[in-house]
Order: sequence, then C-alpha cells, then structure tokens
Amino acid sequence: MPLSFLKTGARAKVAKVRGKGDVHHHLENLGFVEGADVHVVSEQAGNLIVEVKGAHVALDKSIASKIITC
Repeated sequence: MPLSFLKTGARAKVAKVRGKGDVHHHLENLGFVEGADVHVVSEQAGNLIVEVKGAHVALDKSIASKIITC
C-alpha cells in the first residue's frame, strides 16, 4: 500500500521505494529504505508529515505515493 494512503497515527514498514534517479536516491538518503519503520504524524489532503529514523519529514502526495509500505 502506498504511504500516501495511510492516515494520522498509522505505522508501517517500507517495503519498496519506486521512482528513478534523483527522487529515489533522495528518498533513500532521508531514510526511506526497505524495512525502515515509518509513523504518520500528520496528514492533510494527502500531504504527510512522517517520522522515519527519528526525523520528521514532510512529503507531498505524489512523492508519498512512491513509497510502498507493508
């Protein structure tokens, strides 16, 4: 399920990061790697603030949809 589908308070693990090139590399640098725990801190209109590896990261809906969770 894409990260963009999760609601406030949800917890999940990253299963896969889709995308190519710079976007994929940037998301991995932020901590979105396979097996990483993510917690949705806030959600509004599909845009998210998530906690990953102890840091809060803001993601818009299109970027959050590239992160697949389980």
